[in-house]
Amino acid sequence: MTERQAGNGEAAGTDERDEEIRALERRLLGRWRVDGGATGTVTYRRLDGGFFLVQEVELEQHGRRITGIEVIGRENPFGARAPGEDIASRFYDNEGHTFDYVYELVGDTLTIWGGAKGSPAYFRGTFAADGDTLDGAWVYPGGGGYESTMTWIG
Repeated sequence: MTERQAGNGEAAGTDERDEEIRALERRLLGRWRVDGGATGTVTYRRLDGGFFLVQEVELEQHGRRITGIEVIGRENPFGARAPGEDIASRFYDNEGHTFDYVYELVGDTLTIWGGAKGSPAYFRGTFAADGDTLDGAWVYPGGGGYESTMTWIG
């Protein structure tokens, strides 16, 4: 088992942490090489406390350099009695865009919905048995999208 799959150590308040967030950690923590319609690297790390993951992005897509960060976890706004049902995220990039997503991990299949769960824009990929490769594709409404492979590099 790799350090990434073991959870890279336990965070404070582990018994309060969300098992779905922990499952994403076991799959995603670390640095990944991205190939396909976008190329470069992405790095996932745990935010202190263990309730959120942060993704740092350095990609080239359609001849443009894209850098950004994404915070992934359950929304828990002022006044909420409990965190939200979905694992949501917001991505911020160097071109001033913000994109919202919902993450869903079922077995070896990761779906990242563009906007809300069930959206016609999504990524769906499957982790290899060793967990070191994620093969899938982004699907966009109207037939667009591209294949994407992430390979764990550390």
